[in-house]
Amino acid sequence: MAEDTIFFASRSIIEHVLRGVIGVGALWAAIAIAANYPWASLALGVVMLIAFRGCPMCWTIGLVETVRARLRA
Repeated sequence: MAEDTIFFASRSIIEHVLRGVIGVGALWAAIAIAANYPWASLALGVVMLIAFRGCPMCWTIGLVETVRARLRA
């Protein structure tokens, strides 16, 4: 039987939550500075996408996958 492919999961729950904190912080900062520094805001948006490995929903799916993988181990 083929092993399940996990696309968004991290190696540990702590790592995943840390990526979420970075992503939320970058998103918050991007929104806060958007009016005065649009290019910096865009750069922070890219940081957010990298930290979340996509959109916030992708991060949430990854959190569920990470927890599920840890419960199986």
